[in-house]
Amino acid sequence: MKYSILFIVPFILSFFGSWIIKSYGHKLGIVDVPSERSSHERIIPKGGGIGILCSFILSGIYFNIALYFIIPAVFLSLISFFGDRVDINPKIRLIVQFLCCFLFLFGLYFLSEPGIVSLITIIPLAVFIAGTANFYNFMDGINGIAGITGFVAFLFLGIYGYINEFQIDYIYFSICISLSCLGFLPFNIPGAKVFMGDIGSVLLGFVFACFAVVFSTSLLDFFSVCGFLFLFYADELSTMYVRIKDGDSLSKPHRRHLYQIFANELGIDHWKVSCCFGFVQAVISFLIIFIRDYGFGYVFGLYFVLFCFFVFISFAVRGKIENVEVGF
Repeated sequence: MKYSILFIVPFILSFFGSWIIKSYGHKLGIVDVPSERSSHERIIPKGGGIGILCSFILSGIYFNIALYFIIPAVFLSLISFFGDRVDINPKIRLIVQFLCCFLFLFGLYFLSEPGIVSLITIIPLAVFIAGTANFYNFMDGINGIAGITGFVAFLFLGIYGYINEFQIDYIYFSICISLSCLGFLPFNIPGAKVFMGDIGSVLLGFVFACFAVVFSTSLLDFFSVCGFLFLFYADELSTMYVRIKDGDSLSKPHRRHLYQIFANELGIDHWKVSCCFGFVQAVISFLIIFIRDYGFGYVFGLYFVLFCFFVFISFAVRGKIENVEVGF
């Protein structure tokens, strides 16, 4: 009973935090001004993810989550919140991100059961965590997609942890984060009254990657858990390939992700694209849990087929758009 009551709190905190930013974001100067990368046309308050951060902190304290998990995530989220107001040099952002990654990884290695963390894997895992934090941030470009995907991804982290009998506190912690994503959504879909901002998107990406490491007692676990964010990885990686192939600078603002093409060039409502991504991600997550016990080969095969299908859809849609633009 106490947990059922507790699970309401993250939703309420996130809801209230979003409401505060919606109401006072303009006065505080925390707003998103449309640019060439934007999928919106008016100034909208950003930083609604502050409620998700508050939920993360409260839930982490309640479930006695390790400080080496909580502190780096909170610090990175607050730096990102500062970046919502003031432009921070990308190199400085990256340095801060890697410092937070190393703090988490070394804390896990020295103070807990390290699982897949070793002196050999620390650097690759730091790249993975920082990359996921940035991928999540880059994928937060239309109404609802970050909140819906976060709800699905962290919910399935909890389900996966429960099925495989991981630490119960981390399972509940994951569910609380999932529900905090749900609390943000009423202010972000179908029309955005507030944006999540880097304080929320970078936090969710960083925390998801940290969960992937904590929940991984083997490479199979790690590979399986990463699939709960499959569409974000697939869209970002395929878009990076397209941009590199076209000679674009990866630091240049853009809106060439598949989800952005659906919402902008094809004119599909943001909430429909986001719900579709969330639904497909949920189906993929179910499949991962179902076949995980069959071994690494089956999980890899599933990812290979899904990624090939995603790339096929992506290039088919991009080709259609390019043909329209040149008048074919």
